[in-house]
Amino acid sequence: YKLEHRLPMQPLQRLSGVSAGYNQSFISFISGVSARTGAMKARRFESRIERRTTKVVRRFLSSVAPAAVPQVVRRDGTTAPINKLRGFVEYERNPEPYRPPGERLLDYGEINSTHSPLELKRQAARCMDCGTPFCQTHTGCPINNLIPEFNNLVFEEQWREAYTNLSSTNNFPEFTGRVCPAPCEGSCVAGLVDQAVTIKNMEYSIIDHAWKAGWVEPRPPKNRSGKTVAVIGSGPAGLAAADQLNKKFGHSVTVFERAPKIGGLLTYGIPNMKLDKATVQRRVDLMADEGIDFVTNREVADDVVDLLPEFDAVVLAIGSTVPNNLPIPGRDLNGIVLAMEFLTYNQKRLFAEPSVIGKVGFTSKYDDSFISAEDRNVVVIGGGDTGTDCIGTSLRHGCKSLVNFELFPKPPLERADNNPWPAWPRIYRTDYGHEEAAHVFGQDPRTYSVLSKEFIGDDAGHVKAVRTVQIALDAGGRFEEVEGTEREWPCELVVLAMGFRHPEPTISSALRLALDGRANTKANTKDYKTSHEGVFAAGDCRRGQSLVVWAINEGRAVAESVNKYLEGKDGPFWQLQGHR
Repeated sequence: YKLEHRLPMQPLQRLSGVSAGYNQSFISFISGVSARTGAMKARRFESRIERRTTKVVRRFLSSVAPAAVPQVVRRDGTTAPINKLRGFVEYERNPEPYRPPGERLLDYGEINSTHSPLELKRQAARCMDCGTPFCQTHTGCPINNLIPEFNNLVFEEQWREAYTNLSSTNNFPEFTGRVCPAPCEGSCVAGLVDQAVTIKNMEYSIIDHAWKAGWVEPRPPKNRSGKTVAVIGSGPAGLAAADQLNKKFGHSVTVFERAPKIGGLLTYGIPNMKLDKATVQRRVDLMADEGIDFVTNREVADDVVDLLPEFDAVVLAIGSTVPNNLPIPGRDLNGIVLAMEFLTYNQKRLFAEPSVIGKVGFTSKYDDSFISAEDRNVVVIGGGDTGTDCIGTSLRHGCKSLVNFELFPKPPLERADNNPWPAWPRIYRTDYGHEEAAHVFGQDPRTYSVLSKEFIGDDAGHVKAVRTVQIALDAGGRFEEVEGTEREWPCELVVLAMGFRHPEPTISSALRLALDGRANTKANTKDYKTSHEGVFAAGDCRRGQSLVVWAINEGRAVAESVNKYLEGKDGPFWQLQGHR
């Protein structure tokens, strides 16, 4: 008989040896009673036994010295024993804070700090154990993390069980726990009447605890299928696909990456202060120990046709890397760069001199092109996470001034009527880069409803200003320029952070793959198959630019489809289809 909702779980575990044998005898006995007296009498008898069992267990628990119940501060400032039943009423949301701006601007170390174990328990108590947990539905977590369950396990301080629960749905919680915008929190039921549970913090705390405790160990498959799979691209989608194909299905996986290090945007596109690269490498090393073969400095392009005969299936996880451009007069001036160039070169500089991640303003051994914002007036065009990362990086370079243009109006502080719960709340937020800019320059760097009209250069062909105009939405929802609002913004560096359009076309052209209307690789979410036999696509190259957690979702899903495909094949696909 399950008593989890009536009694503490820890003492019940001490009875597990007794209850297992009792339950089997009880079930057999009840079956016999049912056969002799009928189902109705059996249910009444079972109810009586249930009540008596509850009394016996309660008497046992009363003889055990109760554990000390911690005292915590409630929302109203009073102190009382921690209360899970009324946690969402009694405790306010308290996410793990960033390090102070004045401190974190002096280095490239992670900006996050951590809560004490007691505060984590207090925050876990806020989870309402909803009848319908929207946080793990299609409106919340794309990988369907079992959020109420691991929140309760954190509250019960059952960390190993919490890790087992979390890792059953998420291959890389140390990544999503740092860089995911947490759509789960946007659909948290507590957010209807208060603020959401700190789900993202809970997720990272669980995996961090597991790594420190030594529970995250290599678990290679016990048996190999004899099938081989190539994964092209080592971003979150490629890594998730490789992890599932190897560990769950026992296929031999080779991951191809054109950069010197594995990780894709996790390694080169997301700054070190948001996701420490040692964290990424630790997971890659674990996957290598589990049997995955990583091949770096290997760009698969037109020669993908020659690669096909070596594998039973191929997964394309090449991301969406063709950026949106800004084709206005003066675009060819020096000093106008793309966000990924800016961020990637900075990360390569850190890789060249890893000992100096703990400080800024260093002279690096990196001998490739480096884009510096030092002593420059910087304009970042485009918002979102990438724009914020460019702001934070420019500040660490020591820029002279910084402004961030956003095309759309300033979002509201609260949900608008056309943005109801549980949809993602499109509201005004202040991220780490904005906070740091305000610390340095005294104000938020963002300027809204700005349309860039022209880049102005000096005699040497270098950008010196951006000419803009304010815009507004007309009655039809279209942008129109506001007369008399033209302005020039001085700058020596412009960073374009306006998102991405589609994947590079080299592989799709070589394989003659069908594309969708946005030039992404065409494949549905039923089987992730492309128009070429044995070739699958997942992640941003299929769905367009998206979140890391969606990439993990598609990586896990494509692995299922590849496995089904391989189970139905007796040999490599090129032999079955007449390929070379």
